[in-house]
Amino acid sequence: MDKKIIFSGVQPSGNITLGNYLGAIKNWVDLQKDYSCRYAIMDMHSITVRQDPAQLRKRTLDLLKLYIACGIDPEENLLFIQSQAPAHAQLAWVLNCYTYMGELSRMTQYKDKCAQHADNINAGLFTYPVLMAADILLYQADLVPVGKDQMQHIEITRDIAGRFNALYGDVFKIPEGFLPKAGAKVMSLTEPTKKMSKSDENPKAYISILDDFNVIAKKIKSAVTDSEGVVEYREGDETKAGINNLLTIMAAVTGRAVEDIAADYAGKGYGAFKADVAEAVVEHIRPIREKYDSLSGNKDYLVSIYTKGAEKACAISERTLQKVYKKVGFVL
Repeated sequence: MDKKIIFSGVQPSGNITLGNYLGAIKNWVDLQKDYSCRYAIMDMHSITVRQDPAQLRKRTLDLLKLYIACGIDPEENLLFIQSQAPAHAQLAWVLNCYTYMGELSRMTQYKDKCAQHADNINAGLFTYPVLMAADILLYQADLVPVGKDQMQHIEITRDIAGRFNALYGDVFKIPEGFLPKAGAKVMSLTEPTKKMSKSDENPKAYISILDDFNVIAKKIKSAVTDSEGVVEYREGDETKAGINNLLTIMAAVTGRAVEDIAADYAGKGYGAFKADVAEAVVEHIRPIREKYDSLSGNKDYLVSIYTKGAEKACAISERTLQKVYKKVGFVL
C-alpha cells in the first residue's frame, strides 16, 4: 500500500527551541518510518514580521542543518525551502479568492500577532492561514502534525479545500491534523503557563538547541517552579505548571512515563530534580549538535540537498497547481 503523506514545516524566524524540537521535529523523525514525508523550511511565512535579510538566510540554512542533524533523512523525505517552490505563492493567491474575510478575522494567531506587532499589521498577517493552506494542499497531504494551538489552521485549510472541491470536483485531498503523543507543548521556563517561544524577549524563558550546554543547564536549574517542593504532575493545576513542564520535558527526552519519573523524586527536593533534567536534556541534544557541527563544514552538501529538494518540490506542487489553474479557467 502507498504510504500516507505527511506535510509540516517550521519558520526560520529565530533559533529553534527545545519546544520546537520536542513538539515537532523529534516526532517527524519517527513519522518518516511509516509515512511519505514533506518537510519545509517556511521562510515565506517568516517575513510577516520584519526580518534582517542576512540573518534570515543564515537561519534558513541553520534550520536545514538542524533538520538533518535531528535525524530527518533528506534521501528518504522531501526536504526543501518554501520560497524555492513558486507554486506556494501562486496557489495562495487562488485560494485567497475562495477564503472569506470573516474566517480570517476569527483566527486567534492573527489577533495575537497584531497585539505583538502593532506597528506592522500587514496584509500577510491576515492572509497567513491561506498560504499555510496552500502549503498543505499542494502536496495532497493526508496528515499534518501540529500543536494544539495550530489546529485552527487545519480547520480553515479543510474548509477552503472543501469549498473548492464542492465547486470543481475532487481537486484537493482533505487533510487531517493530529497531535504527537509526547512533547506536544513545552512551556516557558519563566512563565510556565504560556508556550515556550523563540520570539520571547527573555532568553531565560526558552532553550535554543544551539545554546551552549552550560547555558542550557543554567536555564533549567533556574526555571520557575513553586514553593511546595513536591515533584508531582498535576494536569490543569497552574501552581504546578513549572514542575509539570519539567516533567514533560524529562519524559520527552528520556522516553519514560511522567508518573515513573515523578516517583523517582518522592521525598526529594527540586534541586536534584532540576539538575537531572538539565543533564538529560544536554545528553539528548549532544549528538544533534555534533552532527550539526559536521554539516556546518560541508557547504556543497547543503547546497545539493536544498537544490534537489527544490526540484522535487516544484515537480510535485506544479502538478497540483496546473490542475487548479485548469479548473478555475486559466489558459495553460
